[in-house]
Amino acid sequence: MAEKTKFIGTGKRKNSVARVSLLSPGKGNIEVNGVDVDNYVPRESLAAIIKQPLNVLEKIKEYDISVNVKGGGLSGQAGAIRLGISRALILVDPENRPALKANGLLTRDSRKVERKKPGQPGARKKFQFSKR
Repeated sequence: MAEKTKFIGTGKRKNSVARVSLLSPGKGNIEVNGVDVDNYVPRESLAAIIKQPLNVLEKIKEYDISVNVKGGGLSGQAGAIRLGISRALILVDPENRPALKANGLLTRDSRKVERKKPGQPGARKKFQFSKR
């Protein structure tokens, strides 16, 4: 029986941090915080974001993936998991890098929520102006 090899990648987006463990060989199971990925994320679009690096490389059934993610909301967590999977796939085979880079899966999305400013109801919104 083939020995399983573990590859670890870390991804971040907004306030979410994901630690991704890729087990090779595997059957294509993706587990997020101990729950199957389809049960963890309520929207198909978020599940598609998570599986995007595997679909680009056409290796959806080759690895078992275990993810520990915390912080932020579901969208941020999905983006963090995607980056973590991409980084782990590079450790598996450095030849994967050009395909992942061409699809923008190795770039850390650095956008964060802008802070609220004093004297305003939000970060950019101003209170309604009254002439009289």
